[in-house]
Amino acid sequence: MARLEAKKPPLFISEPLTKDTVSQSLSLLSGILKSCYGPAGRLKQLHNGVGGYVCTTSQSSALLSCLSVSHPVLRVLMASVQNHISRFSDCGLFTALLCCNLIERFKSLNVASCTVIKISKHLLSLCMDYLKSEACACRVSVDFSSVETLLCLVRSVLTSKPACMLNKPEVDYLTTLILKAFMFTVPCRVETNTVLGKCVIVPVKGRKVMDSAVLPGLLIEAPEIQLAKPITARRTCSNMIKTALFCVSMSGDLCNPEEGAITVPQGISLEVSELNQLLNIGKQLVDDEVDLVVCQKVIHPSLKQYLQENHVMAVDRAGLSLMEPLSRMTGSNPIASIHSLSPSCYGSLKDVRIENFASKHFVHLIPNDTVVCSLILCNRNETAWDELKRACETAEHVLQLTIKEPLALLGGGCTETHLASYIRHKTCSLSTSSFKDMGCSRTQYQLVADGFCRSLESVACSLSHDGGEILTDVVYGHCWFVPSGFPSVSNWSDLVSKCGCGINGSAENLNWRLLQGQFGSPIIPGCPKDPPVKVADFLTLDCFAAKCSGLQVALETANLILDLTYVIEDQN
Repeated sequence: MARLEAKKPPLFISEPLTKDTVSQSLSLLSGILKSCYGPAGRLKQLHNGVGGYVCTTSQSSALLSCLSVSHPVLRVLMASVQNHISRFSDCGLFTALLCCNLIERFKSLNVASCTVIKISKHLLSLCMDYLKSEACACRVSVDFSSVETLLCLVRSVLTSKPACMLNKPEVDYLTTLILKAFMFTVPCRVETNTVLGKCVIVPVKGRKVMDSAVLPGLLIEAPEIQLAKPITARRTCSNMIKTALFCVSMSGDLCNPEEGAITVPQGISLEVSELNQLLNIGKQLVDDEVDLVVCQKVIHPSLKQYLQENHVMAVDRAGLSLMEPLSRMTGSNPIASIHSLSPSCYGSLKDVRIENFASKHFVHLIPNDTVVCSLILCNRNETAWDELKRACETAEHVLQLTIKEPLALLGGGCTETHLASYIRHKTCSLSTSSFKDMGCSRTQYQLVADGFCRSLESVACSLSHDGGEILTDVVYGHCWFVPSGFPSVSNWSDLVSKCGCGINGSAENLNWRLLQGQFGSPIIPGCPKDPPVKVADFLTLDCFAAKCSGLQVALETANLILDLTYVIEDQN
């Protein structure tokens, strides 16, 4: 008989943020994230203790999904950031870093957590109101009649992922390619409920990046094509290729015995009966003048041969992921049964071709209206390709978010330092009644506001990994990075050429101050100015929607964690 153990009572942990284990874990997590941040971020290799797949990355989506944390406080933080990433794809490290900094700075203040939360909510509202106002000097409008700003957005995503191992010509080439692929997915006709199309990434590993290409329509890998002569689909009188799309197996396999017993009359063969049904479907497809059959699963060899003999092209093993874009591209309704066909389920294509890339053979389905495209993505090895695939998906999502809200924020740490300067300026002019409404004193408000601004500046400083000085100017409130090896008494205008985002040059005397240190960024006399230039060739930009969400998620998660009084853990 198994030994019975008494049920253990739950473990109550009061004031979890005051425990050393939480502080140490939070500091360690912050350090890992900080070292990955930005174009010069250091790569991380993650794998489990018994071996298996090794992930080399600096991207938040891969990093946070591979990191294992045990403390409930950190699990709240990780879950919150991962939820943000699932919705926006971008600014995950920014969100996590800002949240860690806010928690560390707020808990060190001698201010009640309820007061900190009230004040920080007010600071967040100031930031969001400013970012969404026309007066905001750290955002740029995205003009879709010109590609310059869109190229800057895509380039900024690619250059922030060092594990992709791209050089400048490759970045420029892929930037144009990704934007071209995105443009394919934008419908030509705008309707009330317009839905963007889809870009399907086709993997080709072990080839140089410059071999990547984008094609309208879909590529379906078909290895057997090399063993047979290319088959040309016949065409209907309308010069369109009539298409049938099956989402059910056409292999002739019998159902799983676990699903129930089947009673078969003597002398009846289930295999022959199933094959006859498949051939009947094939005959109906030929009679209906279908030119192309695409099946999500496997097509029986006899049916495939019958279709080919009747000049119907058959493609199987398309996979579940291609069903939705295939249906949309052809106008077909996926057929889920081999026992009945309706004429309304057919669709059409403009053309079908055979394409070869590297050692792979593909059937290229070309639609009438291009809202689906294939991005043939190449990179030198599997690790670099995996990272590049994630970067391309992020860039595509950023463009989708930007078409909904055509704005972008200045990158390179400039939005963070500019916001910090704006908040410092704004909080100096608050009236006494504002403090009464929040139930705090001016001193408490200034302490929390300073912690908030320093947290933003700390995220900007995390972009520097070589130990150089970090500056901010008192005119625009932008971030400037000085190369390492120069003393702090240098003439800064001789050492910096452009700010972090690239919009401002050092031609004018901007009265730089050291950002790191006791005093942080200066209080700018008057609101930070709008830069004189709005678009540069190589401007570093961040997705507006993703960064605004990251700012909100970081502060709201920090407030939630600060408000934790007890952690209750089940020990059974």
